[in-house]
This record gives sequence, C-alpha cells and structure tokens, in this order.
Amino acid sequence: MPGIDECLLEAMRLPGARGASVVDWTSGLALGTVGESPNGDHEATAAEAAEVARLTAEHRAFAPADGADWTVNGAEPPVEDVIITSRDGYHLLRFVRTSFDSSVFLHLWLDRSDGNLALARLRLGDLADRLVLG
Repeated sequence: MPGIDECLLEAMRLPGARGASVVDWTSGLALGTVGESPNGDHEATAAEAAEVARLTAEHRAFAPADGADWTVNGAEPPVEDVIITSRDGYHLLRFVRTSFDSSVFLHLWLDRSDGNLALARLRLGDLADRLVLG
C-alpha cells in the first residue's frame, strides 16, 4: 500500500500527467505534490482545488439518494470524484476514504492532448483505495 509520495509518483506515470497532489480539503493544505502546478504555485492550487472539493462534498445537492448524512460516523463523502475540463487540460479530484474524517483528495492535472481521462479516473480510484495516510 503506497504512502503519499509513492501514490503521487504512480499518478505521474499516467499518460499526459502534468502534476498531482494530495490535499486536505478542510484546510486547503497540500500534503504532498509532484510535477507542475497549473498556476505555478502548488499551495495556491491546493487551496483553490480544496474550495471546489469542499463545495462538492458539503452541499446536499450531491448527497446520497437515500438522504443519509455522510458527516456522521466517519461515512465517506457522497461524491467519488470531480472532473473539470479546460481548453488545454483535465483536472480530476478523487476523494480518499480514510479511517479518520475522509477530508483528503487526490488532484491530478492532465494535458488534454496526451491524457486519457477514463484511464486516469480508474487508476486514481485504485490509488485512492490503496493510499495509506498517517
């Protein structure tokens, strides 16, 4: 089971990967980064991506259909991932289930011309499942 550094290095092996990070979406802090950052600043990118993740995870529009409250008893966030497309890239935010509060996500930035979004989504899901934090 990979730790943060190993997980990020594996993510960078994906076709078209330009940068990756593990971010705590409650604080906006990057727990680890590798590669490039879209705006040249990994910490600013982590904080901005955390805002998107937080909005997605906390709004009831994305809550489970059964109405279950994911914020109690360590339940996982209601969303698996968020995909943002831009003219030149893809941003994939994959929520990581943890034993404490599930407030971590993987952020992968892919080049649009070289990246394979479907493959990246599958591999990032696998990495999120295997990631060991702590």
